[in-house]
Amino acid sequence: MDKVKILVVDDESRMRKLVKDFLIKKDYEVVEAADGEEAVRVFCSDSKISLVILDVMMPKMNGWEACKEIRALSDIPIIMLTAKSEERDELTGFELGVDEYISKPFSPKILVARVDAILRRSNLIGNNDVISVGGVEIDKAAHIVKVDGRELDLSFKEFELLTYFAENKGIALSREKILNNVWNYDYFGDARTIDTHVKKLRAKMGEKGEYIHTIWGMGYKFDIG
Repeated sequence: MDKVKILVVDDESRMRKLVKDFLIKKDYEVVEAADGEEAVRVFCSDSKISLVILDVMMPKMNGWEACKEIRALSDIPIIMLTAKSEERDELTGFELGVDEYISKPFSPKILVARVDAILRRSNLIGNNDVISVGGVEIDKAAHIVKVDGRELDLSFKEFELLTYFAENKGIALSREKILNNVWNYDYFGDARTIDTHVKKLRAKMGEKGEYIHTIWGMGYKFDIG
């Protein structure tokens, strides 16, 4: 079986080497790019790339612009690395469809753990694992969601969030529990990360978005009743 290939993008060669060394230790294959333009070229030329780790501050084309270019072509998971930690920067990342957002300095081990979590949830799925509830059909193997037969265009995180809701139908879920299970780590940022994703998910689901009930002061519950 081929190794999972990851694209690491950073204008600092020392940072690329650090991330690459830790990923190789976990048996991942790594390709590199030193700026946003090169990142898009490499991504377009290699269909086997399964995940992108993308720095924000880079010459020629910054990470936000490169993310937009890649997102227009694919729903591949994207992890953003940045020295910025302001809330608006993080929210910008999630609006662009970023799956994880990590501020520098960071622990390479934590970064690899998040890579593991994303790829584990997207790859280690039973071939016949389909959830069907109230006109919403979730094919976990194919990563496809249909509402009344209409396929939805969901980001990786929106798909994971809806799947988690459906798997816990009728159960009140706190924001902390959602973050720990969907984002796969103890998240110390603003809980509005979830609210932003829920708002976009509801909009894409149309009338079925009403299945996601807000529990004020706590979190959410998915219920068709």
